[in-house]
Amino acid sequence: MAAKKGMRGWGRLRKLPSGRWQAGYIGPDGVLYRPKSTFAAKIDAEGWLADERRRIDLGVWAPPGGAPDGPAPLLLRTYAAQWLAERPLKPRTRGLYDDLLRLHILPQLGDVELAAITPAAVRSWHAGLGDGTPTRTAHAYGLLHAIMATAVADEVIPANPCRIRGASKAKRARTITLLTPAELDRLAEQMPDRLRCSVLLAAWCGLRWGETSELRRKDVSIDRSVLHVRRAVTYRAKQFTVQSPKTAAGRRDIAIPPHVSTLLAEHLDVHVQRGPDALLFPSAIGGHMGEYEYRKAFKKAAAEIGKPTLRVHDLRHVGAVLAAHAGATTAELMSRLGHTTPAMAMRYQHAAAGRDAQIAERLSRLAQGEE
Repeated sequence: MAAKKGMRGWGRLRKLPSGRWQAGYIGPDGVLYRPKSTFAAKIDAEGWLADERRRIDLGVWAPPGGAPDGPAPLLLRTYAAQWLAERPLKPRTRGLYDDLLRLHILPQLGDVELAAITPAAVRSWHAGLGDGTPTRTAHAYGLLHAIMATAVADEVIPANPCRIRGASKAKRARTITLLTPAELDRLAEQMPDRLRCSVLLAAWCGLRWGETSELRRKDVSIDRSVLHVRRAVTYRAKQFTVQSPKTAAGRRDIAIPPHVSTLLAEHLDVHVQRGPDALLFPSAIGGHMGEYEYRKAFKKAAAEIGKPTLRVHDLRHVGAVLAAHAGATTAELMSRLGHTTPAMAMRYQHAAAGRDAQIAERLSRLAQGEE
């Protein structure tokens, strides 16, 4: 009995005399491709054709390296490159993802077929990242999970193989060093004159370093009572890039505490050039100040007040806890710090609650005449 041939909207199906089904299609290169084996059921052959058409539509199809008897498998390396190219990422984030792929994901999984990456393979890969920092490991896992989630949405794979509970969240590796208002003033006093106000603004207004270093005269209200955070600067590949804040919530107006407002007015008069675009804290040679330059003066000042482990970013945490001490609600902390979710703001409120318990304990000791 002659074989029956069938034509579809795309691809070719043929029932063989054995009863099995053969599928094929003309690839983008004009060559006819068929799988290395036939299918027991027509629906399986149609599924194979649908998968190949999807690869072509996604732009990740590639011909096989040898004879044209079937398409090349879709590797994680190929799909990840396409995934990254299609995302509107900020330069710093794109650079981070490039590094995570190059250093942590692709060396072990890059040449594995996407559909062959199993939960067991992911667990084995994740276990091999043990030598990295907790944050780096969490970021690498989170990126792989995001890539695989898109592959599921694209119907390239049936399910996400990244199923390790909590693996995308890093446990804090160090304790944040907090300062009292008096210690904050002492830290500022130890900084060079032109940078003293930067410490107070970063802490009392809860700024990220990239936001502090991009502040300009035009970002301060005329009465020196409000700070307009509209931009941030990043440094990568030996160049500074000015862009919008990390999230939409990062674009915000922050009320400046009156005692800082007075010092800011003095700083503007003495250390900032005229003109709306003049940087509040420029480099010693002009232009943006890199964190590496700022950190040199900061670490020296921190050591002088007995806080050698203090980091520049800790100033933002200090400001958040002080605001929580002052009674800021979760929504108010989110607005002041530019957070998109309440989780982080609630952490600072918990820190404030812990401090309040210490104060209550001291009050009892006072009442008992112990202090």
